This record gives sequence, C-alpha cells and structure tokens, in this order.
Amino acid sequence: MENLEPNLNLQSTQNTSASRDVLRKVPELSLNSYIQGSNTDRHRFIDNFYSGMKDYGFIVLKDHPIPDALLNNAYALLEELFALETETKLKYALKENGFQRGYTPFGQEHAKDSPVMDLKEFWHVGRDLQEGHRYSSIYPANVWPAELSDFRPIMSKIFRALDESGKVMLEALTFPLNLPRDFFSRMMGEGNSILRLLHYPPIPEGVDPRCVRAAPHEDINLITILVAATTSGLQLKDRDGKWLSIDSDPNSLIVDAGDMLARITNDVIPSTTHQVVNPNDGTNNHRYSMPYFIHPNPDAMLTCLDSCRGPAGTGYNGLGEKYEPITSQDFLFQRLREIGLMK
Repeated sequence: MENLEPNLNLQSTQNTSASRDVLRKVPELSLNSYIQGSNTDRHRFIDNFYSGMKDYGFIVLKDHPIPDALLNNAYALLEELFALETETKLKYALKENGFQRGYTPFGQEHAKDSPVMDLKEFWHVGRDLQEGHRYSSIYPANVWPAELSDFRPIMSKIFRALDESGKVMLEALTFPLNLPRDFFSRMMGEGNSILRLLHYPPIPEGVDPRCVRAAPHEDINLITILVAATTSGLQLKDRDGKWLSIDSDPNSLIVDAGDMLARITNDVIPSTTHQVVNPNDGTNNHRYSMPYFIHPNPDAMLTCLDSCRGPAGTGYNGLGEKYEPITSQDFLFQRLREIGLMK
C-alpha cells in the first residue's frame, strides 16, 4: 500500500447531473486497482470513488487486500460470541464509558431523534494503546471475552486490516479535495476508531411495530467500512429521497461517508442516511455484520476544508462554512448522548 504514484492529474474527476440521474446502483470498485494498478487504474478509482461518495455516499469494494479466510473466521466468532448466555455477555457491558468498548445489550441504542430502540446488540473493539500513550487517558481499554480464546487475535487482525484499508481510501480523496497526501493519515493515524461487531437476532414477538433493526441514521465518523453482512437488509436513502437496497457478495467491503467527513467537506460529500430493515420474506434469521468506524484523533479539529468553502457572505462566519469548527472528541460525545449511549 506504500508504492502509490504522486501527483495524479484529476481533471477527469467530474460527474454530470445527467449521469447522476441514470445511476441507480451503488458503484462497485476495486481497491486493489488503486493499490497495485497502473496510473490509469488509479485515476479511474479516484474518479469513481469520489463521484460515488458524492452521488450516493456509498460504494462497494468487491476487490480488496483483506483475506477471505480472516473475514470468515471473524464471522464464525461473532456467532459464538452472541450465542453466549445474556448473563455472561452482561459481564462485559461498560455503561460508564458510553459502551465505547465491550458489550452493548439488545435494545440499548436508538437512532438520533428516534422514540424507540433498535433491535440489535453489539460489541466494540477499539485501538490498543501502549501504557503511557498520550490518548490512554481518553480511550477506554479493550474488553476481551474470556470464553473465546481466538477472539482477541482475530479481531485485532481485522481491526488493523480495516484501518489500513481506510487510510488508503482516504488518501484517494486527498487528490480531488486538493489536500496534502498525508492529510487524513495524520488526522486519523491514532484515532478513536471502532470495530463494531453486530448481531440482529430474529425479531421478537410482540415488539413495538415501530422498531427496526437499525432505524434511519447517519454515521458519526469520517467513513465507515462495513464487511458485507450475512443477510440482506441494508438500505441507503438516495439523493432523490428513495430507499435503495445495497446487496453485495460475501466479504465485499461497503463504504459510506459519515457526519465528520460531511462537516469538513461542507457537505460536498454528504453524510448519507441509511437503515437496516426487518426481514419481510418470512425467514426472520439472525443477521451479523462488522462495520469499522474510522474516527480522527480526539484533538483533531473538524474544520471546513479550503477547497470546500462556499462563496463569501454565506454560511458560518461569512466564509461559506455550514458548520462551526469542533474537536472530533466533543462531536463524538455530543452524538453518543443523542443516540442513548452516554449521558
């Protein structure tokens, strides 16, 4: 992932309104074409990645460097984890830190402004830090289930692999955004990123009919990398307000833009509303998924990029900014309170 050609000419990174009108499927790209391909391949990836994130807020990576065997092992562990007795899982629930690590019980989280809880439970794995690290007083320590000996090594590998893939994707965005190539790697190099291990159990009888597996929401972070879930149900709200289902092959990576990226790009790359709907085909199966939320360093400022400012005299402070600058840590805590994970 290191041998990338500098100074790519991105004059082709354009997308007409006409082409947006006919696109009705989330773009499918090859991350390996950017990592290993020719300059032409890299031009094409950057162009399509940027336009896909602007037009949909989502793209699908069908080709990437993370081994299928590693992803398959991780999903097998998810099934073992959530098959543990509820009493056992609750030993690892840490409400005092906003459930930033360890287990979050079924029905705890809700979408922002939603009156009902989502129908899911999950486990958070974060960045491991050495003792005395400058962020060790900010990041909670990871929690590892003693019942699963392979859990820590497998999930640690998944965390690192998704983190590296995220750095590559964000690097690709620096070209059309006219940023230094290391802008995002410096911003999120030691960030409070989270691997969320999700379980959506079969829909219980008698549940509030307003409840869904994941109500419409936007992600908090820069970008999210979701390893394709075990069953369907993920939908995004297209720019025309219609819900569009996202179906992909097993072990594909689904990438979406979050609120933090939307803030710093002044909504040039908007945060996209998405949801996970309840099954309607009579199966009512378990559903497992693994989203990786890429967060900046906690002291990173979420400030409008120069290339994304609007005309003078509009927006915040007369500079064409829609959003007032805020640190990523303050913004994260603000949103965790809004979704019921922190008081």
